[in-house]
Amino acid sequence: QVQFVESGGGSVQPGGSLRLSCAVSGITFRFYGMSWYRQAPGKQRELVAQITTRGETNYGDSMKGRCTISRDDAYNTLFLQLNSLKPEDTAVYYCNTYVPRSWGQGTQVTVSS
Repeated sequence: QVQFVESGGGSVQPGGSLRLSCAVSGITFRFYGMSWYRQAPGKQRELVAQITTRGETNYGDSMKGRCTISRDDAYNTLFLQLNSLKPEDTAVYYCNTYVPRSWGQGTQVTVSS
């Protein structure tokens, strides 16, 4: 059974940075394209970034230019570097495969002065 364990969230001031991690188990990680999503209070979950098995990336409009997705297949781990954070980036961030499976707990990112 696939399992996603997100970490690295926290509270930061506007303009700050965070690096999120997602430990993946239960699948052969290197065979899967991966995605980061986020869900703000009262809003639908939205796509933040995607990365293929070959490392090609794609970003949603909400954070394009302010985040970088990467992966380490040796450690079955997905990363999301968040920069120039804004209060509207406050959300729970989740990772998943391209075709979403069961969801992990996510990691909370709060941007506030």
